[in-house]
Amino acid sequence: MQRLAKGIHSFQRGYFASHRQLFEQLATAGQRPETLFVTCSDSRVVPNLITNAPPGELFVIRNAGNLIPHPSLPGGTAASLEYAVEVLEVENIIVCGHTQCGAIGAILDPQSAAHLPFVKRWIEQAAHLPELMKERYAHLTGEALITAAVQENVLSQVEHLREFEFVRKRLDAGKIHLSAWVFKIATGQVFDFNPESAEFEPLSPEASAAPSAPDAGP
Repeated sequence: MQRLAKGIHSFQRGYFASHRQLFEQLATAGQRPETLFVTCSDSRVVPNLITNAPPGELFVIRNAGNLIPHPSLPGGTAASLEYAVEVLEVENIIVCGHTQCGAIGAILDPQSAAHLPFVKRWIEQAAHLPELMKERYAHLTGEALITAAVQENVLSQVEHLREFEFVRKRLDAGKIHLSAWVFKIATGQVFDFNPESAEFEPLSPEASAAPSAPDAGP
């Protein structure tokens, strides 16, 4: 806690002091983020840091495994998604997974989370993933298998966004774009799914918003 308190004081003296006008504007005009960023709760994934986005630019949803629940399952993720789309009218939704994801490991090995009832219930939303991995990636093991599962999970969650009527309407009207990203912790790289090549490719500075619906896995 002492380290966090020192960090707050450092923020106030440094970043806040040099960006006071930005914070005053955010306080008076409110937030107008262009992008909803859905990612994992993992402490190693820091959306504003890896995107170099200033305060007010990203509306962030975080949960274990960056899952998009079925519309019939109310909760904080669905509520935040609805607010971002219906009220803030974001133009982009990014679902970003990451390497070495503990939630994905638990999804592939449900028994490892058997002693965590809330985690167990949450990851059951991705119960299809183990069978899919057996069908497509039986040749992979260890970290390579986890990474492939992370990629497949991100693609699944992007598709799940379409199950929300308010998202589907904006997609059909061309008012919103969906992207599937994977953050590689060890290198800091971000990979974006390219529907044309059906591959996750390193995100380039010139990359624009991805087409609204990736149709196939990597």
